[in-house]
Amino acid sequence: MDSIQKQNKAAKDGKKDEQLDNFRVDHKDQKLTTNHGVRVSNTDDSLKAGNRGPTLMEDFHFREKMTHFDHERIPERVVHARGSGAHGYFQVYEPMNEFTKAKFLQDPSVKTPVFVRFSTVVGSRGSADTVRDVRGFATKFYTEDGNYDLVANNIPIFFIQDAIKFPDVVHSIKPEPNNEIPQASAAHDTFWDFVVSTPELAHMVMWLLSDRAIPRSFRMMEGFGVNTFRFVNEQGKGRFVKFHWKPLLGVHSLVWDEAQKLGGKDPDFHRRDLWRAIEMGEYPEFELGVQMIEEEDEFEFDFDILDATKFWPEEIVPVKRIGKMTLNRNVDNFFAETEQVAFHAGHVVPGIDFTNDPLLQGRLFSYLDTQLIRLGGPNFHEIPINRSLAQVHNNQRDGYHRMTIDKGPVSYSPNFLQSNAPHPTPDEENGYVHYTEKVDGRKIRERNKSFNDHYSQAKLFWNSMSDAEKQHIVDAFHFEIGGVKNKQIRQLVVNMFSNVNENLAAQIAEGVGVTAPPLSSGSDVTDSSPAVSQENTVKSPQTRWVGILVENGFNYSEIIQVIEELKKAGVNSEIVSKYQGTITCSNGNAIEVDKNYLTTGSIMYDAVYVGGGQQSIETLLTHGDALNFINEAYKHCKAIGATNEGVDLLVASQIQSTKIAGPDTEGELVTHLGVVTIRNENDMTNFSQEFVNSIAEHRHWTREVENEMVPA
Repeated sequence: MDSIQKQNKAAKDGKKDEQLDNFRVDHKDQKLTTNHGVRVSNTDDSLKAGNRGPTLMEDFHFREKMTHFDHERIPERVVHARGSGAHGYFQVYEPMNEFTKAKFLQDPSVKTPVFVRFSTVVGSRGSADTVRDVRGFATKFYTEDGNYDLVANNIPIFFIQDAIKFPDVVHSIKPEPNNEIPQASAAHDTFWDFVVSTPELAHMVMWLLSDRAIPRSFRMMEGFGVNTFRFVNEQGKGRFVKFHWKPLLGVHSLVWDEAQKLGGKDPDFHRRDLWRAIEMGEYPEFELGVQMIEEEDEFEFDFDILDATKFWPEEIVPVKRIGKMTLNRNVDNFFAETEQVAFHAGHVVPGIDFTNDPLLQGRLFSYLDTQLIRLGGPNFHEIPINRSLAQVHNNQRDGYHRMTIDKGPVSYSPNFLQSNAPHPTPDEENGYVHYTEKVDGRKIRERNKSFNDHYSQAKLFWNSMSDAEKQHIVDAFHFEIGGVKNKQIRQLVVNMFSNVNENLAAQIAEGVGVTAPPLSSGSDVTDSSPAVSQENTVKSPQTRWVGILVENGFNYSEIIQVIEELKKAGVNSEIVSKYQGTITCSNGNAIEVDKNYLTTGSIMYDAVYVGGGQQSIETLLTHGDALNFINEAYKHCKAIGATNEGVDLLVASQIQSTKIAGPDTEGELVTHLGVVTIRNENDMTNFSQEFVNSIAEHRHWTREVENEMVPA
């Protein structure tokens, strides 16, 4: 079996391509050597002239070790610097030959290897995971026709329409150059100065200040290709297409207070969540969906389909789900894989082509250009994580970090010496041929008038939000604009967003100390897109985490029953107590404590449960941290459960606005505002099922109007 056949078989088996696996090394039980294979006898002491003398320059091991250390950092990405990656595979549901000739979208039995990198955009590598920001969602498909990169974000639109403005928007949102403040935040003068000077940002700012910008998990966020691409089939017919990743767990977010606290308590919250889920076998799954528009319908919409500041409402252009991606393996080395992986919007395969989207056109230059300096030259495609599964014969030689040893004298085409090898591949043998499109126009620095509407879809987005989501956007404006020192810019922000919704503008003005514009008598856009609201997403208890508060003297049978019932529903749990180690129940059984109050908090869980046991509850009642655990979870609208004496801890907390089981009730299950309680009951089956249902809701937003007085 030749090399390409082996690689194709590896693809069909869903394995990582053999070329990459050949570079994986396990150093267990190996002897330490230098870079050149010389065994090292001592790596703790440098070579000296006497045991207190100067270090000698002839110590080649010392020089090599220090030189590598001094040079082992590479420039971080200008944007998307902080990321987390995972391996997996993709399978199409049915042949897509009617729409595209892309081979990896034809055979449902083929598992195409993928590597995915999730990321924040603005912050440096050392910033926190949970900052308010767009999230990158880049996927590298190792197909038999070469690598295809689907470079996506978790928001379907972008800040700007034309890529020439990309340096400006990034410069404005990055830390201000005079003092390098603030890190990973848009809450400062220069960004909002750019916003009010560039109305096309209005729509993106609405998404950025929504819950979409603080996802609960990488596993619970959508991915969007943002730009308009083309599908091209074997007959040469083209269709406009937008790509979607739909998480099977639904789309869910943090609340802002929770996101801020997590930034201090666990700045690695998202990457830890992804890593842990894969290690536990709870593999993240995403369906690939496409929206398609026939070429003859290009101008049938009230927006320009090539405008990257606009999305295609799913109610108008349905999403066709065509396959599923499963992430089932963590990286072996973060630097070699996650840090060195290089994505490029221009890495396409036959059957996928470009459009005249002006943002996309600029990305085709920028992605390649940035890799040249970040990864040290033109051979970054030979780094193992970037290697193509298909064999590469490109007539390129030399350059920094060349890893292929090319034989023979020929490095040009056409040639006689090698019978014109490597040969160009004709179209009928799946050689890449660009879509035939007539282009006729004058050279001009100008945008089409169809790009001039900056507010209609921003209004549509606002109208699509639930009441809770709208309040979160208002609160986000208060935080973001509250960080702007220049009062005139604050006023201009309010004036700008009065074009989106006058009530929104009035609420912003009230929170940031400027004047609300006068209300007009004109009618406003009332259309909405239900698919945009996260309230309409999939809701499932699967892979959620519950923090269980216990102390010595807990009811063992009760706690174990609940843990087992949660596990059956796919819900994970951890025991939280004042001290780590083991605690004992009232009859002497012991249980291991997973976290103490210093190493965790309610912000790290999706729900909180308090079990019975008189001694345990009496002790918890003396712990301010335990009461804060309850109050904070309630304030963040999470599910809370308590059984038997555990209900007394809820009574002692500040969540008095909710209904809970009274002391004289006999096995009566009470559920109110996501709080589930029961007293005087030994069988935890019904309680556990109701608690699981409450967890599945993700958050109980109706609680927000009642939790203002809860101290947390």
